[in-house]
Amino acid sequence: MAAQQEQTGPSEQTSVLRNRDFVLLWTGQTVSEVGSSVTQLAIPLLAVITLDATTFEVGALAACTQLAFLLIALPAGAWVDRWRRRPVLIWADIGRMAIIGSIPIADALGVLYLPQLFVVAIVAGVLTVFFDVAYQSYLPVLVEPEHLVDANGKLGASQAFGQVAGPSFGGALVGAFGAGYAVIIDALSFLVSAVTTIGIRKHEPAPDARHPDVRLRDEIKEGLAFVFHHPILRKVVGCTSTSNFFSAATFAVITIFLVRTLDSPTWVIGVVFSVGSLGGLIGGLLAGRIGKAVGTARIIWLSQVVAGPFGLLAVIAFPGWGLALVAVSILATSIGSVVYNTAQVSYRQSICPPALLGRMNASVRFVVWGTMPLGALFGGILGSIIGVRETMLIGALGTWAACLWVVFSPLLHMRDLPTLEDEMSPRALATS
Repeated sequence: MAAQQEQTGPSEQTSVLRNRDFVLLWTGQTVSEVGSSVTQLAIPLLAVITLDATTFEVGALAACTQLAFLLIALPAGAWVDRWRRRPVLIWADIGRMAIIGSIPIADALGVLYLPQLFVVAIVAGVLTVFFDVAYQSYLPVLVEPEHLVDANGKLGASQAFGQVAGPSFGGALVGAFGAGYAVIIDALSFLVSAVTTIGIRKHEPAPDARHPDVRLRDEIKEGLAFVFHHPILRKVVGCTSTSNFFSAATFAVITIFLVRTLDSPTWVIGVVFSVGSLGGLIGGLLAGRIGKAVGTARIIWLSQVVAGPFGLLAVIAFPGWGLALVAVSILATSIGSVVYNTAQVSYRQSICPPALLGRMNASVRFVVWGTMPLGALFGGILGSIIGVRETMLIGALGTWAACLWVVFSPLLHMRDLPTLEDEMSPRALATS
């Protein structure tokens, strides 16, 4: 989530909002996040209610949405470091608009079947890999280093806003028009994101020319080595990947839990997710202030320790007003997750050499997002064997236990995280 910063005045704190290109990127992402949240609700409902998918099939479908990070994130990072990032963002958005848009078309023609959802999930996942790797590497081109935490916090708040507005909006759309038609909103949101990115004016420097003898495999190894040889980054990656694995297992079965165990109508499910996701909006807006008050190193492990127990509330939920326990659980864990991610992503961006950003981000994403399809598959299998509620209990405990990676790390004895300049100082090099 962040690097140490000096106290700034009001004008400096808000200056990122005067950055036209950042505002364009932020606007497109805000719209896109709302659309994607609609789809995240609509597709599982489409599989469960319309196509009568089993618990395992729903888990496998969730796994397919993240499978590409496990399969192609590493070469994608090396390729992104060879290209300008802005065209990658634009073409990824256009491709996702087309593939997501195939769902309502097939539904209207009466030829929508479960295999198509799997294909859409995989192809959209591949495009998302390229978008996300390029996106995190492009932000430092648009934003000054001292404003990275503020910019990442605002982008995190946009993601949370999408998770607040998307499910309730999506629940209403599903109830009114059906899940197949609801995903039209997501397809259109990718078009908006592409258009706003096209409007960005700032010149992006051409990437450094690669020596013809440099192999893709060697470039991938360089990114992995940077991450896993770093004493703080490797601990953060361990925490995030463990948390994502067990969170994915939980969310692979939560729709079935809400529909079949708690007998919740679709609009209520949308409200529960929207209320719960307010936590991410709160966390995104307050992440910078919390980091300064508590410490940008300390907040990484503290956010995980404090938020973890709230995941257990969803496990004891029951029909009726007991659904509020699910909302509170998501609310609290979302605050912790966004605060954590804002700090660790900003830190990664600030300490990594620009020429290595794509490969560093891809290496991190390969591990931390690569565990998600495995976790979703684990959740689907476990839910079929021991039951949905029991699977959610294991998921909640595992997510909380992920904090041990960063509790037992150099972060425990630090208040604030070092910058690249700090790490390259003669004293740091002499003691490393």
